[in-house]
Amino acid sequence: MTTLPNRPNTALLVVDVQNGVVDSSHNRDEVIANINTLIAKARSEAVPVVWIQHSSDELKPDSAPWQYVPELTREEATEPLIHKRYGDSFEDTELESVLAEHGVGRVVVTGAQTDACVRSTLHGAMVRGYDATLVGDAHTTEDLTAYGAPAPEQVISHTNLYWQWQEAPGRKGGTVDTADVTF
Repeated sequence: MTTLPNRPNTALLVVDVQNGVVDSSHNRDEVIANINTLIAKARSEAVPVVWIQHSSDELKPDSAPWQYVPELTREEATEPLIHKRYGDSFEDTELESVLAEHGVGRVVVTGAQTDACVRSTLHGAMVRGYDATLVGDAHTTEDLTAYGAPAPEQVISHTNLYWQWQEAPGRKGGTVDTADVTF
């Protein structure tokens, strides 16, 4: 359904599952386990797995907080790594060209943080012509209630709810659980 011509394939995006991003996140271990399940499924079906890694003043390249969590292992020879500095994984990165190279018109999004980079990447994908599916039990965020945000479980639940109904001309969003993901 994507508006991108000749792009029938799907890719799994693993967004910012880095030590300094998910260490204190809601349901951290369960989310990482679900992402591992999705990675294994994508690999078994020859679906591209694309890793996204954020850098900032708090996430300095090569520092411990910047590293991906040890529970997730990237296959360096075959799985692209996209470095970014903005919430939207497409913004000022090579993500679009990597997806085009693989004929991808639909992305399945996992990772952190729900209310920042995950949401920005979902919206970025839709405005660029992609179908974008959120895996409802494979994304997380930290507790920012001290700053006036809702509790993490409410942020996650609300994002899952509103993304299931997203659509635009020729493009579709959607939310599914890990067990129901199809590539």
